[in-house]
This record gives sequence, structure tokens and C-alpha cells, in this order.
Amino acid sequence: MDYQPMAARLETERLLLEPMRLTDADRYVELIVERGPGARGHGTDVAAARLKIAQMADGAAASGIGFLALRRHGDTDMLGYCGLLVGRASLDEPELAYELLSREHGCGYATEAARAMVEAAKATGRRRLWSTVGDWNTASLRVLDKLGFHRHHTAPGPQDSDLIYLTRSL
Repeated sequence: MDYQPMAARLETERLLLEPMRLTDADRYVELIVERGPGARGHGTDVAAARLKIAQMADGAAASGIGFLALRRHGDTDMLGYCGLLVGRASLDEPELAYELLSREHGCGYATEAARAMVEAAKATGRRRLWSTVGDWNTASLRVLDKLGFHRHHTAPGPQDSDLIYLTRSL
């Protein structure tokens, strides 16, 4: 099935979602470092982050879906990202993913951005989304519950945790 490309820019009441810039590399490294030692393989230097941001832009151009940086209106600092990826899903039924710097948690930004991304996915013509979350991540599970995602199944995850697969019809 052919899909429309995902919107490259989204706005919510408080947020602007737009493509990551190479100047976001410092914040991207911060996100990776906050994940802990298990994520160090993703690269924790600015040069690696710039390469990853460029690769994500290329992937979005090729697939029509990707990640957008989250910024408060009037602010240039990246708070995190939200987007659609093939990940553990498919191009027809992509996975919704988001990540915010820990100092931005608890403000409702993840819910606000993810809600806009669900609508953007719907506008592409897709009919269903997935999301995968570690069973320990109660905050993300609450966000997905607010957005109408439902548990589909559970599989073994990294570091003695389970990975919960959730889905939502559009």
C-alpha cells in the first residue's frame, strides 16, 4: 500500500516537532548517556551523534517516516524526540517511539508529542501503530494508555525485564 509521507513539522499547544538538526547532537548524546551503560554502544560523542542524526534524516527521506525533535515554542533547545520507525514493527504498521531528557519528565510533553505523532501517522493513511516498552517503564505505559494503546503481547526483554508490545488502531 502507498502512504503519504509523514509531516516534517508538527505543532501542539506547547511544542514544535521538527527534524533534528546537527546542532542537536549534544542533547542527543545526553539522551544516550541517560539511558545508562547498556546504551553506550550507540556512541556517546558528538561526532557519532551528528552521524546518527544525518542517518535518521536519510532514513526518513527514504521511508516517509522518522523522528522529530521536540522543542518548546520559542526555544531552540531539543527536549527529546518523538517519531515513527520500523523498529520491531513494519513500514505498514510502524512503531511509535519517544524519549525525553529526564529533566523534562513529568510535564506532559511525551503525551502531547505522541498524540500529535499518532495523528500524523493517521494522516499518512496507516491503519495501526505499535509501541514497545520495557515492563519497568510505568510512565511510558501511562502515556500509551492515554493515547488508546492496548497490550498485545509480552516478550523477554533486555536485562531480565519483559518487553510489552502495544498496539492502537487508527
